[in-house]
Amino acid sequence: MSTSENAQIGHALVEFSLHGVFPEEDVSSRRISVQDLAPARESLAAAKTKLQSDIRQINEETAPDVNQWVANAKSLEDDINKSRSWANDIVRRSQAPDVSGKTIQEAEDKVEFLRREVEYNKQVRGALRSIKQVNEILDQVEQARDERRILDSLHLLERSWTALDAIPVSKSCRVMKLLDLRAFELKSTVHDAFDHVWDSLIRIDAETQKIVISETLEDEQMTLTDAVVGMKAYKELDQRMALLWHSIDRAIVGPRTRIEAPELPSVKTDDPYLALDGVADKTITTLFSDLDQIMTYLSECLPEELVYSLSNVMMPDLIPRIVGTWLDTAVPTSLQDMDGFQQLTEAVKAFCSRLESLNFSGFQELQEWVDNAPKVWLSKCRETALDSVRTKLSQGLGQSREVERVETQTVSRSEGKELAANGVASPNDDDDWGAAWDDGDGESKDETNAKPESNEDDGTDAWGWGDDDAVDEQPQAPTEQPSAEPPAEEDPTEAWGWGEEDATGPTPEVAAQKAVPSSKTQSRELTLKEIYNISSMPEPVLALVSAVLEDAASLVGNDNSPMAAAAAGLFSLPTLVLAMFRAVSPYYYALNTGGNMFLYNDATYLAERLADVAKDWKAREDLTPRAIAMLRLDNDIKALQSFATRAYSSEMATQRTVLRDLMGGSQNLLQQDGLETADLEAQVDNAIIHTRSIADTWSAILSKSAWSQAVGSLVDTIAAKLVADVMDLAGIGQDEAFNIASLIARITELDDLFLAPDAAKDAIPATAEYASSWLRLKYLSEVLQSNLQDVRYLWMESELSLYFTVDEVVELIGLSFVDNARTREVVKEIEANPQPMGVR
Repeated sequence: MSTSENAQIGHALVEFSLHGVFPEEDVSSRRISVQDLAPARESLAAAKTKLQSDIRQINEETAPDVNQWVANAKSLEDDINKSRSWANDIVRRSQAPDVSGKTIQEAEDKVEFLRREVEYNKQVRGALRSIKQVNEILDQVEQARDERRILDSLHLLERSWTALDAIPVSKSCRVMKLLDLRAFELKSTVHDAFDHVWDSLIRIDAETQKIVISETLEDEQMTLTDAVVGMKAYKELDQRMALLWHSIDRAIVGPRTRIEAPELPSVKTDDPYLALDGVADKTITTLFSDLDQIMTYLSECLPEELVYSLSNVMMPDLIPRIVGTWLDTAVPTSLQDMDGFQQLTEAVKAFCSRLESLNFSGFQELQEWVDNAPKVWLSKCRETALDSVRTKLSQGLGQSREVERVETQTVSRSEGKELAANGVASPNDDDDWGAAWDDGDGESKDETNAKPESNEDDGTDAWGWGDDDAVDEQPQAPTEQPSAEPPAEEDPTEAWGWGEEDATGPTPEVAAQKAVPSSKTQSRELTLKEIYNISSMPEPVLALVSAVLEDAASLVGNDNSPMAAAAAGLFSLPTLVLAMFRAVSPYYYALNTGGNMFLYNDATYLAERLADVAKDWKAREDLTPRAIAMLRLDNDIKALQSFATRAYSSEMATQRTVLRDLMGGSQNLLQQDGLETADLEAQVDNAIIHTRSIADTWSAILSKSAWSQAVGSLVDTIAAKLVADVMDLAGIGQDEAFNIASLIARITELDDLFLAPDAAKDAIPATAEYASSWLRLKYLSEVLQSNLQDVRYLWMESELSLYFTVDEVVELIGLSFVDNARTREVVKEIEANPQPMGVR
């Protein structure tokens, strides 16, 4: 047999062994000898070697998988064996007649366990499918992003978030963390792509002051309408509109509405641009024209939903700017420019209608400004008036000037002679006082001070002024003593004139008129005059009040005026102006020496002039009855009179406190530890110097009568303090009495303040008329320098009893003299004659 035939036999054996293929008939029918088997065996050996090599290679390549599958198969086999064993055990136990309840329960638990295992496997399979689905969606998101299909990317991202939330796996699972991380990264990259497209559709250049808004771009698939969906997906619609508005404001609106700029640019639209170009004037009409172009451009280029959202962030910023910096500054402060104001309101109405037609919203404040034009104008008038008062006060009191008060009063003969004797009043050049009173006819002229109303204070302490223990003191007649009663507690609101309708008090009266003469007493009319100084403040306030009242009167009954509704408010404006004066003036007046006395004079002058205004107002024939009835200045006049009194009282209280402090304060001047006689004299001298300084300052401010009373009150403070300190001593020796008399002598040198410059040498000072303790101080000096018999004489024959009580004189005797029979006799005699001069 040939070699080829042997090969065919070997091949047939290999194919049959490996693949079970039978050889062809010509091969299978051959006769095979022993010699033919050797080549066939070699073929089988070669095939075996190759097969082993292939198996070894496959084993090497699939060893991990095979090992895993072997392990899984073994595990599965173990599970199957366990399940088969459990099943056999269950069958066996179920067939056994003596199965216990415990065994049955174990079998049921195993069945339940198997059921849960099957359910768990189903859940795992479902979770794997969901994970695969989410991963595929994220692949689609990535593809859409790369193709710049932003809207599709966002929709797919939304689907992936929904599917990711539906996966029944804990978020802490690693696969869920990986999916969530990938979704977040894709969202960021898609957002970056969205930003790029958005910036391409809306381009704003603040440097060149130009805006370009495009609905679509050739190389971009997303439109502005699609962008709305994208911003909603990222929940940043309002945020992006806020950024858009700030960019527009920085580039276009801000420079156009900056009223304080030297030049304002003009708005120009040149499709598709909106830019600033040229120079615009500063009129409201031009401003609204340019704003109209801006709003029209935005309304036409932006989707309606973006316009609505943009309005929510733009109008709260733009409208107050227009109202506060443009409209309010254009409001006139008087009726002279009403025509221009009407044109302004019409322009605002037209602009509001235009905004509404362009689908903008949020401009209610602008609409309210138009609807409340009378209130706006009235507020401007009020603001301007109050600010003018503040400004004038802040500029200082200015140059003072003299003013004259003239009043005609009926006085008795005795009062007239007293005025003449005191030098307060003077007769006419061609009239003699005595002859005038004897004849009972003719007129005489007098200079005196009108007594200010002692009404309840108007609450200036609410502004931190006058909170000290102010004395309710006011300038009075030269023959009257100032009151030492403290003022009633005040209501802070009275500084603004509220609640003063109920204030009551004596009406202003001339100081000389202390009593109405009886029918049996000869009396006559006198024209009383006085000269005092005021600052530069009252006249501007009066001019302001008069101007406001004239405007208010012109509006009453003028129904054709758009500001007619503001008439009542204008009539109430003087009250606010005067309240502002009362509230703010104490601070500025206090900056000047003698400021409180200037404030007293100014407030008094204002009250008098306002009273004249009210009187003349009622007599005017050019006013309607309604305009006459609407003027109400009575409460303001009362408030000013009370305020003037407060200023005077506060200044007097302050100066009294200073004088008391200079003389030892709450301590006894004569019993201060470690002070020598020279030190006591120095303290008294300081009080005297301060009194003279204040008197000199007030002489250039107050009227003569008011000055006399005010300075007399200061002198009285010094005298009363020393008298009280002496009466408080435990004993008075001879040397001490001499020292006290020396101090009194120093103080009584203040008599020269109450002498006229050209008075005769023997003229009697009027100090005692204004200082109630003055003669008391002088008689105290007499007592300290007298012996016992002189003291008796002073009481029985002189006027000591008019200024000291019996107890006080007895106490002084006990302090100054030794207790003996003579002393007791004098004391007894004094006590037996408590009123040796009779009742006065």
